[in-house]
Amino acid sequence: MAEDVFVSPKKKGKIAVFISGRGSNFQAIHDVILAGKINAEIALVFSNKEDAPGLQIAKERNLETLFLDPKAYPTREDHEKAVTAELRKRDVDLVILAGYMRILSPSFCEELKHCLMNIHPALLPSFPGLHVQKKALEWGVKYSGATVHFVTADVDMGPIILQAVVPVLQDDTEETLSEKILKEEHKIYPEAVKLYFEGRIEVRGRRAFIK
Repeated sequence: MAEDVFVSPKKKGKIAVFISGRGSNFQAIHDVILAGKINAEIALVFSNKEDAPGLQIAKERNLETLFLDPKAYPTREDHEKAVTAELRKRDVDLVILAGYMRILSPSFCEELKHCLMNIHPALLPSFPGLHVQKKALEWGVKYSGATVHFVTADVDMGPIILQAVVPVLQDDTEETLSEKILKEEHKIYPEAVKLYFEGRIEVRGRRAFIK
């Protein structure tokens, strides 16, 4: 049986950013786009939270924003169908999750396979899920970091695109460790998006290769 192979497109792409909070990674990516270093534009900043601070930031940056209230739909799938329709309207090539605090359904992940990225504040596959800095400190790890990965139905388990490592010091707290990791997130997430639209990411099975 032939191995499933995906190669990212080499083109000027359209991005949708999903946020639930301030969206600091969204801002970092947009800054790199504005600097002309990523061959893409942000076509939409979407949130499941009407009061997400990142929506106001996006408006101030003259980006299109959208809020669709999950409570207005009978099921999660119905909400996601409405979201998918909005993505299609704008010919979105890549969805990036930037602090989007809502679990996506397996069908949504499958529909956007290899077109859906996330960043996680740990070195996956260690410490998936929430409260990861707390877990890292409790385990006494000497290094932690950040991981950009493709999203699959298994939370935080998709093909790894890029990782950055930070040392965990003995006097680190959740706050200091989070701050160190966030600085690295702001470097590797834009880089992953850049590589995507340079056609330089190839996925074979569950492994992602940089060409």
